[in-house]
Amino acid sequence: MQPTAQPRVKICCISSLVEAQLATQHGAAALGLVSRMPSGPGVISEEQIAEIASRVPPPIATFLLTCEQDVDVIIAQQKRCRTNTLQLVDSLTHGSHSDLQRALAGIAIVQVIHVVGPESVGEACTIAPHVDAILLDSGNPALQIKELGGTGRTHDWRLSRKIREGVNVPIFLAGGIKPQNVRDAVHQVAPFAIDICTGVRTDGRLDEQKLSALFRELS
Repeated sequence: MQPTAQPRVKICCISSLVEAQLATQHGAAALGLVSRMPSGPGVISEEQIAEIASRVPPPIATFLLTCEQDVDVIIAQQKRCRTNTLQLVDSLTHGSHSDLQRALAGIAIVQVIHVVGPESVGEACTIAPHVDAILLDSGNPALQIKELGGTGRTHDWRLSRKIREGVNVPIFLAGGIKPQNVRDAVHQVAPFAIDICTGVRTDGRLDEQKLSALFRELS
């Protein structure tokens, strides 16, 4: 896909309506709401996700982050949480992306690819035709306790750029991005959007100074 001159910003691990409002006031175009995960920060209850999603005005995108791998379970979860975007942080084991799209008309499907090596390029190119966007992160699903996001680590952005150049869907870039390196990330990858959790937080809380610094770097 062609590079994006001014990437959108998704702030992830939103834990409250106050954080949602703070992020959008600074310019976030999307918010990540994290459901149950095997590890990582930002997990909130499905009731909290539904409440925040119901109070976020359009055109802000609300992402439900799910580690579920069974399509029927994912469909039921999305209907409880009522976000307008579904972020799959692991691979599907039962059912397909097409099944999700048929059952969840109007809900955008974003598949996470954890960039662990050159094989991730092929994985992304295979999945891209079946989803609305791909999010590149720095987790490791192969660990005994899976890492599926929020690691605070960068990955090889040269591979991310290859993926962006090789697919025809928008690319969200995540993994270790913060105000200090966001310009470099955008220069190297030119993603449609950047996705940040730990890079704009202090002691787990959304930090307004870091948030302001991030948007200054992108202006």
